[in-house]
Amino acid sequence: MYPLLYITSLLHILAIASATVVPNWVNFDLHQRSNLPVADDQLPFTAAYTPSSEPLAISLKARPTTVYRPKSLDAHEHARLRSLLHAETEPIEWEQMVVSGPDIEDRHTLSQLARMTANAYQLPGHNNWYDLDSSWNVNASFPFGWDNDEDGFRGHVFTSRDNSTIVLSIKGTTLQGPTSKKDKLNDNLLFSCCCARVDFSWMFSTVCDCYSWSALHQRCDDTCLSKALVQDSLFYSTGVKLVKDLMFLYPFADIWLVGHSLGGSLASLLGSTFGLPAVAFEAPGERMAANRLRLPLPPPVGDSSRPPVPITHVYHNADPVPQGACTGVASPCAQAGYALETRCHLGKSVVYDTVGKLGWHVDLRKHVIKEVILEVLDLEDRWPDEDGNEWDVPVAHEEEDCVDCFKWEFGDYKKDKDG
Repeated sequence: MYPLLYITSLLHILAIASATVVPNWVNFDLHQRSNLPVADDQLPFTAAYTPSSEPLAISLKARPTTVYRPKSLDAHEHARLRSLLHAETEPIEWEQMVVSGPDIEDRHTLSQLARMTANAYQLPGHNNWYDLDSSWNVNASFPFGWDNDEDGFRGHVFTSRDNSTIVLSIKGTTLQGPTSKKDKLNDNLLFSCCCARVDFSWMFSTVCDCYSWSALHQRCDDTCLSKALVQDSLFYSTGVKLVKDLMFLYPFADIWLVGHSLGGSLASLLGSTFGLPAVAFEAPGERMAANRLRLPLPPPVGDSSRPPVPITHVYHNADPVPQGACTGVASPCAQAGYALETRCHLGKSVVYDTVGKLGWHVDLRKHVIKEVILEVLDLEDRWPDEDGNEWDVPVAHEEEDCVDCFKWEFGDYKKDKDG
């Protein structure tokens, strides 16, 4: 499925570094091309950015990150499928370790990772690609998923010069194009309360048949939902195979996952699966999707009630998508055929108060990666918290009291009905 990945990796596998310790700064040596146009057919637009006359040597700041990984990936997947297909639980052994992950408190690092997410939407050499400078080993990074227009799961793999760090950037949703149909299917399966049903008009265009009719209640069958996620068109399954390939090809490297919107949620789900640091920008809430995928997660540690996954969500409060607010028949999401109804995220969330600080109104147009990069992450001002303290990057917090789809009832209604 990934011939370009295999060809490129075979050319460079001999260059893989054997060192296991990553310095505090990971050098990627990127620079940006000026006058980048916005593609009208993409939901997450790419940023227009004017660089200085000289290429910029960009370094991503890293820091020690505690992760929990399944001791056996095969056992992890067996337990997930056993729960998914047979509703039976199976214990998982977890291994705690410290790896080098992105410094989410560093403004520059978040800004550069966001630029990598923008590059997932386009092949190198196109006008809306953030170009690489002359010091970058171009052959060390490569796209994936572009050889087949119908694959859908696309993006780019970035490699540091010493091969110590790999960044897997996953494409999000595009409104029009060869991947749009599968993008929408994945959005509506993963982030709707029940098969993308938001009102009566959706009855004949849902993505699964898990709705259980009731005159007084909105009911949805849990078992049916989980089974609907067992299909080849689901990007999560494709992503699992790709991450395994990268772990095999770069056994001594730290792998980071990034993405925007749908791509960010997929980065989070895959990072939670493999215990890999992930940064998701403006992503819909994927906590319910993890439950429906029956994704085994490490048990809570200390005072937290949430699983300790190495996931950081970055979004601002004028974007309705990560807040689950682009809903209802009159919403632009529903008008376009999307039911992005979930809002609860795994890991921790860095939330920029663009409504309070910048005076923005909640608007779907603020979801685009262009706005996030130029108007939020690149802003030199500091961001105040509830206590009046100011930070370069807002403090990350767990979403402890978050509830998804509270108007719905979930259970084994179809089984009960069938007797």
